[in-house]
Amino acid sequence: MSFTFADVAAVKNDLARVDYLSDEAIAGVVFLAERLQKPILVEGPAGTGKTQLAKSVAEMTGSRLIRLQCYEGLDEAKALYEWNYKKQLLRIQTERADDHDWAEVSDDIFSDEFLLTRPLLEAISADDPVVLLIDEVDRVEVETEALLLEILSDYQVSIPELGTIVAKQIPMVFLTSNNTRELSEALKRRCLYLHIDYPDMEREKEIVLTKVPDITENLADQIARVVRSIRSIELKKSPSVSETIDWARTLMLLGVSKIDEKVATDTISVLLKYQSDIKKASKELSTADGLSA
Repeated sequence: MSFTFADVAAVKNDLARVDYLSDEAIAGVVFLAERLQKPILVEGPAGTGKTQLAKSVAEMTGSRLIRLQCYEGLDEAKALYEWNYKKQLLRIQTERADDHDWAEVSDDIFSDEFLLTRPLLEAISADDPVVLLIDEVDRVEVETEALLLEILSDYQVSIPELGTIVAKQIPMVFLTSNNTRELSEALKRRCLYLHIDYPDMEREKEIVLTKVPDITENLADQIARVVRSIRSIELKKSPSVSETIDWARTLMLLGVSKIDEKVATDTISVLLKYQSDIKKASKELSTADGLSA
């Protein structure tokens, strides 16, 4: 079997090539996931790059990204497959009019022509390389989690009317979780585990420099320092990395080269989305070192 990545360093370099700045831990888990053909369970605060990791792996490997967005109430029909009942009914009516017997009709309507594939079955049956992203898996019920276990254990799906569909290739699978509920031990056992936290100040600075064209190193450094100080406050929701990037782009559009107290408080709503958080952070920034009034 041929593998995409020669070693961990190659994963890190390839991720950087598509503007995802990983550390050794992230690159190492991606490398092992391909070699061991195991899914990756990625946990951590919202907005730390969990979903983007799957997208970036798909981009750097030239794979098709198939995404299953999880939500409360997600069932087999939306995650795996369902039959096109309207099309089946039309075929039944047509063939009955032509005096076909039920055995012939039944064999006809339960065929690939009438099967609506959903993300899980699409990933299993794909001919081309696939990255399967199961996003926010902690939002689904236990029953749907059991469905995922079956598929991720054997990479095959049993459809009563068609038989067992075995994966033509093993997709790279990423499951993301924001820890809104505890996932089952059985699911965790089948996965490699990766926790992605907020980046340290230097790495966030590098992310800003990578993602925001023409920004100066000095301004990126100021942004990373201010964001780090805001995350140290007890907030309802700390700024995500994507919000840091949005703030950097905002400051560039406003022509800001130095962040003072007024600039920070005037634009803080780009970083924070709760009024109580904005008040706390504004108070903190008014006494922060390095910010002039």
